[in-house]
Amino acid sequence: MPLLTIHHTTEYRYARPVAFGEHRVMLRPRDGHDLRMLAGQLEISPEPMSLRWIHDVFGNSVAIATFDERATTLTFSSTATVEHNPTEEFALTPQDRAYFYPFLYEDEEFPDLVHFITPQYGDPDGELSFWARGFLDAEGPTPTFNILAGMTHGIRAGFAYRKRHAHGTQHPLDTLQSGTGTCRDFALLMIEALRRLGIAARFVSGYLFVHGDRAHGYVGGGSTHAWVQVYLPAAGWIEFDPTNGIVGSRDLVRVAVARDPQQAIPLHGTYIGGADEFLGMDVSISVVSAGDPVDPPRNDNLRFS
Repeated sequence: MPLLTIHHTTEYRYARPVAFGEHRVMLRPRDGHDLRMLAGQLEISPEPMSLRWIHDVFGNSVAIATFDERATTLTFSSTATVEHNPTEEFALTPQDRAYFYPFLYEDEEFPDLVHFITPQYGDPDGELSFWARGFLDAEGPTPTFNILAGMTHGIRAGFAYRKRHAHGTQHPLDTLQSGTGTCRDFALLMIEALRRLGIAARFVSGYLFVHGDRAHGYVGGGSTHAWVQVYLPAAGWIEFDPTNGIVGSRDLVRVAVARDPQQAIPLHGTYIGGADEFLGMDVSISVVSAGDPVDPPRNDNLRFS
């Protein structure tokens, strides 16, 4: 079971000392049978007046910090060591109810999945639905794995990764029409497409482990990463990363799951001051095997209006 250490530092910079509102920090890896948190530390400067931990509506760990002093910088530094035991790719047999599409969810599961099946974004001309149906076999039922793997690899091959400095996640139709986006954009596109097929899907925020033999093939891991979980009867929640064509949890470290990307923002907060006082945000992230030297940090110099 490989051990990984995640170093994540975010620093906000201001032209003059400003006051800070509440900040919500969602950086702690999400424990499970394939991912176990062994050690973690969160350092914040200036030191917050209070720091409390909660579980949100999805069971994600969230730290909430409040402040009582002004400063020209605000820094969050998180270090976590996890035991990562990637699951094998799921395997369904023809006897499983989800082996072929379409399939039905169990009556007792459906009420808990309905919000992950219901589309959240508009598709007035049916473009997204048409694109999603393109992964179905023209004749007869389609093996469900073929749909999921086909969409994962189809986005990887057919769309261009483009880092955006604008805030938020773009509408799935914008991603579909432009053929470009970030990992969060690609995840949302796949989620909304699957929901239009009646397949339960949710958003995952976390980290991408880019080790030596894959360093030049993966994209989207310069900051936090995002991908998709799909729920199938008999298989449960399965990971799919359309940005890198990954099926299963290999090289993916979960932090949070959510119905919508806006519910899984790694770090979010406010400051009290003029818009011109905000100079920028520096992010450095490294995910390495425990005991290995820390890679040179990946820096994103982001500006938001």
